[in-house]
Amino acid sequence: MKASHFSPARRCRFVILISGRGSNMQSITQACRDQGWPAEVAAVIANREQASGLEWAAGLGIPTRVVPHRDHPDRPSFDAALAREIDAFEPDYVLLAGFMRILTDDFVRHYAGRLVNIHPSLLPLFPGLATHRQALEAGVPVHGCTVHFVTPVLDHGPMIAQGVVPVRAGDTEDALAERVLSMEHVVYPAVASWLAHGRVALEDGKVTVDGVADRAFGLASAVSRGDEA
Repeated sequence: MKASHFSPARRCRFVILISGRGSNMQSITQACRDQGWPAEVAAVIANREQASGLEWAAGLGIPTRVVPHRDHPDRPSFDAALAREIDAFEPDYVLLAGFMRILTDDFVRHYAGRLVNIHPSLLPLFPGLATHRQALEAGVPVHGCTVHFVTPVLDHGPMIAQGVVPVRAGDTEDALAERVLSMEHVVYPAVASWLAHGRVALEDGKVTVDGVADRAFGLASAVSRGDEA
């Protein structure tokens, strides 16, 4: 199955889902505009009216929507309402950027090959919550983030790219989280750019990116981009 769902003759459309400030949404949107990708952020949708990222997106003229999860009696009804809002914008890809809801299998299957997430660990290590605490408790020397296609298995799915940061002596959860977030702001825009240019393919559960031999972003990459924390 190919993961490119759009014609190079038209701009790629992203819908980004957030729950809070959406710092990854902001980094993707800014890179898209600054670097002139053949793409646009068609909408930003949140499950919380208080999500501050909505105001930021609206300030750039990006359509925003809120689908409050508390207004729905269960996950299937919320996901159905969310999908209706998303589909109204006809996205090529749906990007999860700090969207703090577990999605139903039906929702994930509806966007198979088009639903992308970033997780703050080097999957398959440390799925779920409290990833930075898990990393510190495990005593690993490196930590990081993973951008992957979403499957019905939580924090699982074909990996598109990973970013690595060091775990330093005396690190706290907050310090490590900040370092990982800086790397997320490198990796996720890079992946979104590959998607926008139609370079990502998903076949037999594995990802290839045309013209990209190295999909691991490490310390050298972070330093060269000025993102070493």
